[in-house]
Amino acid sequence: MSFNFDIAESTEDDSRRSLTPKEDVQWVPLQTHPAFTTTADGGGTAATASASAGGVRNLLAWDGASRLYFWDSNQQCLHRISIRLGEPDPTSVVAASPSKDLDMLLKAYDECQLSHCCSGKGLLPLHNEYGYQMLPVLRADKELNFVVNKISINRNGSALLLAGSDDLCVMYLYGRSSTKENAIVCRTVSIGSQVYSSDSSAIRILQVSWHPYSDTHVGILSSDSVFRLFDLSSGVVQPEQEYYLQPVEPGRSRNAASICPVDFSFGGDHLWDRFSVFVLFSDGSVYILCPVVPFGSVYKWESILEIYSDAHTFGLKSAKSAAVNNSNMAISWLEATFPEVAEEATDRENLSIIKAHSHALFDASLALQGPLRKVCHGGEDEDLAVRGAECEGRAVSFLYNLVSKDSILVTAWSGGQLQIDALADEIQPVWITGSAPRLRVDSFDHIRGIAMICESISAEHSIVKLDQPLDNTVWLGHPPPLLRLAIVDLALPRKAEGSSLITMLADPLMPERIYSLHEGGVDSIVLHFLPFTSQINGKDENIKTPSVHPVLSTCLGETSSSSPSPLSGFASLSDSFGYSWVVVVTSTQECVVLEMKTWNLLLPIQIDKEKPIDMEQQKEKDTLDIISKELLSGPKSVLAPQASPNLRSISADSIEGRSALHQYFKLFHENYVEYAHKVYFELKHHGPQLKRIIDDQHARLDEAQQKISRVEAKQPMLDERIDRVVQRHNSLEQRLQRLRRLPGAHKKPLSRAEREFKSELGQFTGVELDALRSSIDTLGARLKKYTKSSKDNLKTQRRKIPGRNHVQDAQISQLKSSLEKLSLLNSESTKKVELVESAIKTVESSRNKTILS
Repeated sequence: MSFNFDIAESTEDDSRRSLTPKEDVQWVPLQTHPAFTTTADGGGTAATASASAGGVRNLLAWDGASRLYFWDSNQQCLHRISIRLGEPDPTSVVAASPSKDLDMLLKAYDECQLSHCCSGKGLLPLHNEYGYQMLPVLRADKELNFVVNKISINRNGSALLLAGSDDLCVMYLYGRSSTKENAIVCRTVSIGSQVYSSDSSAIRILQVSWHPYSDTHVGILSSDSVFRLFDLSSGVVQPEQEYYLQPVEPGRSRNAASICPVDFSFGGDHLWDRFSVFVLFSDGSVYILCPVVPFGSVYKWESILEIYSDAHTFGLKSAKSAAVNNSNMAISWLEATFPEVAEEATDRENLSIIKAHSHALFDASLALQGPLRKVCHGGEDEDLAVRGAECEGRAVSFLYNLVSKDSILVTAWSGGQLQIDALADEIQPVWITGSAPRLRVDSFDHIRGIAMICESISAEHSIVKLDQPLDNTVWLGHPPPLLRLAIVDLALPRKAEGSSLITMLADPLMPERIYSLHEGGVDSIVLHFLPFTSQINGKDENIKTPSVHPVLSTCLGETSSSSPSPLSGFASLSDSFGYSWVVVVTSTQECVVLEMKTWNLLLPIQIDKEKPIDMEQQKEKDTLDIISKELLSGPKSVLAPQASPNLRSISADSIEGRSALHQYFKLFHENYVEYAHKVYFELKHHGPQLKRIIDDQHARLDEAQQKISRVEAKQPMLDERIDRVVQRHNSLEQRLQRLRRLPGAHKKPLSRAEREFKSELGQFTGVELDALRSSIDTLGARLKKYTKSSKDNLKTQRRKIPGRNHVQDAQISQLKSSLEKLSLLNSESTKKVELVESAIKTVESSRNKTILS
């Protein structure tokens, strides 16, 4: 087989050429693509490492158009799959299969590449007639020393994140690349290598996500309670923005879970939500950072103008000084970040988008707004607003989803529950004055980086009620309250360690639908009630509970002992015609494509409660008309004609008698004879139909008799099983009686204090112990980092200054004493953890001895 290539030179740049094969591409169903082949070890080492890292893997990403990316953990490569949605039929998804003669294509390409390079014109890109690169496999140009748990692609499809719990890399899919071993080698760069991927660092990456309004900014939440925003276009070593989260005041933490972050999510395209970052902590509390804007990100002009006018209308004209002060700070920040809003000479009619400039308030830092509390009714107890979590276990993941005008917050718990809330008020920016941020500027005094400590204003928390006027809540710096919509229990199987890992994704086509990924498979949750959207649409509806639909189950059997097969990837696809699909990849690299219904899914079944259903009328409607009701009612009654009184005296042979008989015979023929003809015609016409009905009844009768015979054949076996069950029940009852006679069976029930202590031990076992260990590791990493930096600074200062400086010596001694105190606190925390573990082991051993005895 031979390949023909067209090398077309560009008139603008001789180095850019197009290499196009003349052979058609083979399209196959996505499930049968060669990238998805069942492996013998079922994911083996990669799946085990991912499970130990703690998280549901998602190694599948869709660029929103025609390309699907899948990371192969066994081969350490990225599969790029070109797909077509709705072809050849509207319910299918097909993928481009690599050519069987790819080696010959590469040889021809290499020969053409060699001749082209010898002419001094550089490298040639490899493209086919559809415009995508022919090589379907991409590899990193560096060795990845971590297990990839998640991949994510940016908006324009130019870069892809490879994220693990210990390291993070970005792979550039275009630009400088080369070919090696039938694969494209792409440039791959580590992000924040000094913070995350150093050997002595104990900082774990909890969540990573692309910013929705920038193609080059990545947000990272780590275990040291710091949210960092990196700009990949300017530098991947130092973050552009750093926010040190401090949800509680030092020394006032009631539990370790309240200071351990878990997940974060960026806001959506709604007022100040687009500048917000939602952070979830292990105890279920949610905090908000606002405003957080990447330098150089792009926004709609109408959106910025809307919040600018809102600050003038509801903030500056307020009667309260706090609202005026907060709105003034917001207006000054908007005018500095988006200078076009304050410039009168700007041609606003022609503006469609606006770019954010680097800016930060010099004398104020962002406030950590929260924790968000439930909204209270007028007569409701205020303690309900600050009550702890209503779900079991600890919070494991978080999702922000914008549906029309409603901001939906979904929190997943390790017990298998989903807590669904809606923001009952709008988000406003809040700063804490007097806490200056740390700025990094260039030689032109332009801000290149900021870092600040974000504290929670616990003293100004107030209970928000539904009957409060608007002036009591707008621009006063209060965090928005939550309106509880539902708590959904996914009924996940109980694990030995008592925790389930759940990841949530929103449907891009139908925002009311949320997908939850867990060890048991995939579920779909559809919201049927949205408070603000229902009011805007003029619907006065009661709160409807969400509907839960299982999409895919990965359990190997129906028994509870069967271990589920974990998922490796999930993606939701949709096209412009309203069709939607989900693509699921299992740990054995088996691909499953399912079509998801979208039409009429949100429409509930309408039942008229005022008009009861008459069962007799319904039965009459369902019964087929075999014979018309007119014939069943019989012939019409005919009144006899009036006759003279002397009719009996008239003989039949006379003229009058013959006339009367003729009239009676005529009436009889017109009614009864014609009725008999109608009955005969109806019976003859409905004969075949009656025969079919009778045959169907006979068939059903035969089927019922066969079922009865099968039941009779199984009856002896059922009797034997019932006898065995009865014997087993009797033996268990006797054993129970013997156990009741044991000395330990008559122990007193636990007192209230003992039950509270037992619940505290359970809380320490499930949540607090892990949180304390994470805190200890983070403190140890910080201690090593600051010790090393202090030694380096001391050496540098001694080199620069030959004489001794008593002020610097005093600072160094103070730093050493602080480090000693921190080390002492670390050792005390370790001892406390050991005491808690020993107490738990003692309780468990005594419990086991009691059970064995």
